[in-house]
Amino acid sequence: MKAARKTWLVRGGIVAVVIAVAFVLWQVLKPSELPVGIASGNGRLEAVELDVSAKSPGRIRDILVDEGAFVKAGQVLARMDTDVLNAQKAEAQAQLAQAQTAIQTAESQVAQRQSERAAALAAVRQRQAELNAARKRLTRSETLAREGATAVQERDDDQAQVEGASAAVEAAKAQLAAVDAAIGTARSQVIGARSNVDAASATIQRIEADIRDSDLRAPTDGRVQYRVAQPGEVVAGGGRVLNLVNLGDVTMTFFLPETVAGKVALGSDVRIVLDAAPDYVIPAKVSFVADVAQFTPKTVETESERQKLMFRVKARIDRRLLERNITQVKTGLPGMAYVRVDPKTEWPAKLAVIVTR
Repeated sequence: MKAARKTWLVRGGIVAVVIAVAFVLWQVLKPSELPVGIASGNGRLEAVELDVSAKSPGRIRDILVDEGAFVKAGQVLARMDTDVLNAQKAEAQAQLAQAQTAIQTAESQVAQRQSERAAALAAVRQRQAELNAARKRLTRSETLAREGATAVQERDDDQAQVEGASAAVEAAKAQLAAVDAAIGTARSQVIGARSNVDAASATIQRIEADIRDSDLRAPTDGRVQYRVAQPGEVVAGGGRVLNLVNLGDVTMTFFLPETVAGKVALGSDVRIVLDAAPDYVIPAKVSFVADVAQFTPKTVETESERQKLMFRVKARIDRRLLERNITQVKTGLPGMAYVRVDPKTEWPAKLAVIVTR
């Protein structure tokens, strides 16, 4: 009896193994449920991640959002301490006022030098007139001296007056040149003072821009994924404070063999079915097909080996659909992507239910 029972147990085990092997072979060898013009690959939902970072080094004063919060583009998410920037702005404003006063001073110097030039020019004209008169007297005295009508001493006196008047003209011209140089210097001071005003104004604008940038804003609509830093911490320039995920740019990356990937065109229709929601079919479009294989065998000799060449494909979900279901969007969810490589192929019934709400 015991031997017979043992025999039946052995036979039962063998039958179970045969059934299991047959089931596995049936799963492997059973015909595909997908039409010929549709291919599939598994993947995960991915979204573009963005870091909200401090432009300049400083201390975080406050963080206004928590992890998981939905934010809008331009919304203030955190604020940096601006005490140092405010002090720098006050300093720059004082420098601006000083430079503006320097402009007024330099312009008054230019006006004063121009008045001095007018006086120096009048002096030159006066000395030139005196020289002309002295030359005329010398001409008359030389004529009279030759005729013996006047003393030679008078002629010598007139000659001395001409030389003195000529020297006075040269001195007046030198004074005029000095005044012209002083005017040039004063005008240079005006230009320098105006440059200082421009520099101070630019410094104020830069500091004001830094103050505005101390309000860390969301670059796009999305959800806060991580708070990388906390209020009170000091971060370097470019230091991360928050990490956002852009839920308006969601894709699924999957892989297809070379024989299929070569037929996939940009814009091809895709249907995505997530493991977490198998009853919903999400429409998408092919947005990227790799032009090189992502992984290959060591040797490629047979057709079966060539089919191991796998190409990365990316499908993007429509932004409007994502916006309508923004609170339900989760990245990292696994699922299947079905690609229609032949536009004439009809979608099977199980892939016809499309999420539209």
